[in-house]
Amino acid sequence: MIISVRFGARPNLRFLFNHPSHLIALGFGTGLAPVAPGTFGTLLALPMFWVLSLHLDSTAFLIVLGCMVVGGIWVCERTGRDLGVEDHKSIVWDETAAFLIVLFFTPGGPLWQAGAFVLFRLFDILKPGPIRIIEARLRGGLGVMADDLAAAFFTLVCLTLFKLLVPWLGDWFGLTTV
Repeated sequence: MIISVRFGARPNLRFLFNHPSHLIALGFGTGLAPVAPGTFGTLLALPMFWVLSLHLDSTAFLIVLGCMVVGGIWVCERTGRDLGVEDHKSIVWDETAAFLIVLFFTPGGPLWQAGAFVLFRLFDILKPGPIRIIEARLRGGLGVMADDLAAAFFTLVCLTLFKLLVPWLGDWFGLTTV
């Protein structure tokens, strides 16, 4: 029996473990955080990235990322329907998968990863221009995933621009060896 949550209610552990899509969409429980569940869902990507990068080559990693995004469309759609809210704040798989993409393309090192985290969260929370349009126009699981993928794209653009400027900034940030 699938357990649904009434409109606007917070899911609980029973809901989390009621269906595999709930467990994934709620970021293995990070989406149950009482405050800032999206931030916790984004943080979930860090240990996942470290583990996956130890065991997968680049091609396999990209295949896994593709599966996480495509599968994420389904699990977010299913869980949103069961929650009664299409993009419920407890659904954090979109943040997790999108930030994993960011981490894959981000230069190594904790400073780069921290910068990527801050940029991604800013783009995800503020939803400037195109991100807000994507969120407004796309529905269902695709809509849930797409705005975070757009936030990941803009994060990567900013990181790339910063990396291009690093030679002119010298050793100021300690990043010229990257």
